[in-house]
Amino acid sequence: MSDPSVNQQITGKAITYKGRGGYEVIEILQRTVRAPAAGEVRIRVNAAAVNPTDILLRIRGSDDPTALIVPGADLAGIIESIGPDVSRLQAGEKVMAAVMARRPEGGAQAQYVVVPAASVVRIPEGVSMAEASTLPMNGLTALRALELASLEKGQIFAVSGGAGLLAHYAIAAAKRQGLKVLADAKPEEAELVRSYGADVVVERGPRFADAIRREAPEGVDALLDTAVLEEESFAAVRNGGVYIPVRGWGDKPSKREIQIKPVFVYESMNRTEWLELLRDMVAAAEIKLRVAGQYAPEQIADTQRALEAGGLRGRPVILF
Repeated sequence: MSDPSVNQQITGKAITYKGRGGYEVIEILQRTVRAPAAGEVRIRVNAAAVNPTDILLRIRGSDDPTALIVPGADLAGIIESIGPDVSRLQAGEKVMAAVMARRPEGGAQAQYVVVPAASVVRIPEGVSMAEASTLPMNGLTALRALELASLEKGQIFAVSGGAGLLAHYAIAAAKRQGLKVLADAKPEEAELVRSYGADVVVERGPRFADAIRREAPEGVDALLDTAVLEEESFAAVRNGGVYIPVRGWGDKPSKREIQIKPVFVYESMNRTEWLELLRDMVAAAEIKLRVAGQYAPEQIADTQRALEAGGLRGRPVILF
């Protein structure tokens, strides 16, 4: 049975961009949020993570000049109401969700958000809302990257930017699949990256490909390039291997028959089974959730500045 409030609109705060540009385009608004339709839930958001994609959305803007731009790709909160045909979830449950910011209703950084039920699962046991909000988007990206790599047990998977959040999730998921994992890190972060599950950690620096080749002379089978090294990292990949960029690729040419397979998280937003797998990985301590500061919505510019400054080993989170 659907929740009795299912047909009621509700009003809440939202972080918005009134156009493309710098921090001056950020605006905090009160907006009306519709009731959930069939197969959807409405969530009272407690925490929404802030990611580099939010900054890119602010700088690049939306293709639709009339769209309400609300950033944010993942959240944690409590289901406020459910639409028809939703049986797996119930009002009042603590959940996390992946959200498409580039949609007419915008993304996760708002007090109330309507999302497909397929993009929602219960949060892991024993974690806070803030911690849970850092998992969905980057976790789905990591699993999609491994799906694109399509490797078999024992093959070699490399990750650039090995100390970062996406790298952590990708390394943990790759180890679960039985892959050998190579990653880079600064000397002071090498043990951290080994704790993620990396079999070999090379020193981070301008000669990433050379360092990887010393450990894998024939090249790796696939590379997830979270550090956006682009062509500079191609030499790390074997002939015919897979290169996975995280910010698209366009029509730039490849080399040595390397397969370029950009990873886009929107292709995986409704993979409920993957969100449940990520929850299980947290429960098994394969993934450690890290919050790099908690902020009020009115501090969103400070939050983005902290992210742009780099060096965070987690995600800043907006609390509503």
